[in-house]
Amino acid sequence: MKTSDFLVIGAGVAGLSFALRAAEHGKVAVITKGKFLDCSSAKAQGGIAAVWDRNDSFEDHVADTLDAGAGLCNEQAVRTIVEEGPDAIRELLEWGVNFDPGNQGEDYELAREGGHTKRRILHAKDATGLEITSKLLEAAKLHPNIELLEDHFAIDLITTTKLGLVTEDRVLGAYVLDRVSGEVEIFRSDRVLLATGGFSQNVKMRMSHDPRPTAAFTSTNQPGATGETIQQAQEIGANTIQMDWIQLGPWTSPDEQGFGVAPLFVESAVGYGPMIDPATGKRFVKETGNRKVRADAIVAIGHPCLIYTSAVNAKANIIGKNMTDELYKHARESGVVKEYPTLKAMADDLKIPFDQLKKTNDDFNSYMKAKKDPEFDCMIFDNAVPNEEGPLLAVRLWPRVHHCMGGLEINNKAEVLSCRGEPIKGLYAAGEVTGGVHGMVRLGTVAVADCMIFGRTAARTALAFKGC
Repeated sequence: MKTSDFLVIGAGVAGLSFALRAAEHGKVAVITKGKFLDCSSAKAQGGIAAVWDRNDSFEDHVADTLDAGAGLCNEQAVRTIVEEGPDAIRELLEWGVNFDPGNQGEDYELAREGGHTKRRILHAKDATGLEITSKLLEAAKLHPNIELLEDHFAIDLITTTKLGLVTEDRVLGAYVLDRVSGEVEIFRSDRVLLATGGFSQNVKMRMSHDPRPTAAFTSTNQPGATGETIQQAQEIGANTIQMDWIQLGPWTSPDEQGFGVAPLFVESAVGYGPMIDPATGKRFVKETGNRKVRADAIVAIGHPCLIYTSAVNAKANIIGKNMTDELYKHARESGVVKEYPTLKAMADDLKIPFDQLKKTNDDFNSYMKAKKDPEFDCMIFDNAVPNEEGPLLAVRLWPRVHHCMGGLEINNKAEVLSCRGEPIKGLYAAGEVTGGVHGMVRLGTVAVADCMIFGRTAARTALAFKGC
């Protein structure tokens, strides 16, 4: 039997954020069923959102998040994420995270993506999640109070009730399978954090809540995002919330697998060019709308669409910024980003009705000049240049399952709640394993901030719990 003051199940940003704080006060065991850096946190490319610019505000960030969530967010949790965001960035800087430097007097480059009304996204090249997770993991490896264990799969939670103890029900640890030796061991701890991510890769589980994301829809997530700890917590009485809100990413391409590199181009292209249904040559959705609006619209037309912009816009706002020169070169060579000398060449290659495409392009160019889109109310950015001349850069789009908004219900202390609405003593959760925080649609680049901040919140709460 292994004994520790804290047991962390999951080794992404949420789990490591918790571990580094808890380790200042006791022994911490961190287990992951795969390898470190296999987690979804390390795959996150988009950046981390925080109010960092003087022209931004907490209220603006809260409003954007609540708007994306269609009023279904846990507003108190949203305010915690937003208001602690700048401090979380400063803590990451102390851990050695290298965000892209800014220019014109800015300390860091700030990007804006779909759903955000202000520039508030900090990037570390095009691998922000990997940069953050790696730096937290390096710090954890050096901490004498943290034990890190790969290939350890939590197969069941231990509670006083399960053991038949006549006492107040509480969590006592977990049964853990060592996937190398094949042995099951007891990990004894009065404080257990669940930080195992969502269930995007579990087709049966996601279809039990929403029958639409069938096996025909692949996922951007790592293969281990299968939701077992959510089910294990349910078995001891934990409540779940909004499990049917399963987000499809509208920026993935059928010309590559998994998350790929297309999102890095696409999310910075919105507002600089139209999204087109190739069967009609017409626009069909607000390009700067939230993820659900865009993904649902693509699914509704029943086939891949495309987004395009000029090389002029791409060089000014995408290449060498949100997408490194190296990744752009890879995207071009792999055919994910396609280059065309003219609009007619693009129409011929992608079998788009040219006359209608030309009209659509002319109309959108007029909207770019006027900075106003009367058709779909797309946000036109101030530095957007009309797409009047080639070369043009295009990406085909088809959604993939990306993020589960639903999960375990927690309070604002990161305590897991029972089906009766009471905290399950000794059990905490943070990150995508939780539900209700983001409502209908998670605003892009808020996930890493959520993991970081609620990992810290859970640690504060766990430190105050006296245990047995």
